[in-house]
Amino acid sequence: MIQYVVRFCVGIGLLLLTWLPGHCFAQTVRTDSTEAQVVVPDSAVAAVLASADSLPLPLPELPAFKPDPTKAVLYSAIFPGLGQIYNRKYWKLPLVYGAFMGCAYAITWNNRNYQDYLEAYKGIMSEKPLENNSWIDFLPANANPDDYLNDANFKDQLKRSKDYYRRYRDLSVIITVGVYFITMIDAYVDAQLFDFDISPDLSLRVEPVMTQPTSYSSRTYGLNCSIKF
Repeated sequence: MIQYVVRFCVGIGLLLLTWLPGHCFAQTVRTDSTEAQVVVPDSAVAAVLASADSLPLPLPELPAFKPDPTKAVLYSAIFPGLGQIYNRKYWKLPLVYGAFMGCAYAITWNNRNYQDYLEAYKGIMSEKPLENNSWIDFLPANANPDDYLNDANFKDQLKRSKDYYRRYRDLSVIITVGVYFITMIDAYVDAQLFDFDISPDLSLRVEPVMTQPTSYSSRTYGLNCSIKF
C-alpha cells in the first residue's frame, strides 16, 4: 500500500515539474509581447512624428527696415532716383525722371536754336555772306537776300535771338543741376524722417490762464493756446 502511495506522489511531482515551467514560460512570453506592443507606436503616431520632423524650422524675425541717410544721398548722387528706390518711395520716380526729361528737352531745344542763330549771325557778319548763307533761312518768304546784306535791324535781330537762346540754354543747365541736388536732399530727408510718427490727431486747445501776482508784477489774465500733433 505504501508503495502505491509513493508512486502516486512521484507521478504528481513529475506532472507538476512538467506543467509549471511551460506555463511560466508562456506567461513570460505573453508579458514580454504585451510590453513590446505597448512600447512600439502604431502607424498613425509614427506618421505624425515623421511629419513633425520634416517641418521646417521657423525663420528668425528680420529687423524693421530703416534706411541710412548717408547711403540714400550716395545712391542719389551716383544715379538720380536711386536714393528714392533705396528709401522705398517708388511713387516719386515719375516726378524725378519727368523733371530730368523736361530739363533735357529744354537744354536740347534751346541749344539747337542757339546754334542755328549763331551760324546765321556769323554768316551774315563774315566777309563773304553770300557763301556763308545760313542766314538766308531766316529771311521772310520770297525775300531778296541782297536787300538784307546791309540791314542793321536784321543783323540785330539775329544777334538778339542768338543771345536769347544761349541765355535760356544756360538757365536750363542750371535748373537741371538744381533738380539733381533736390533729388539728393529729398532722399536724405526721406531717410531721416522714415520712421517719424505723424499722428493724425491734430488739435488746437485754447483755455484761459491766470498768473499769480508777484513782487514784480500784478495778477494777469490771458489765453493759453496749445497745438497737439
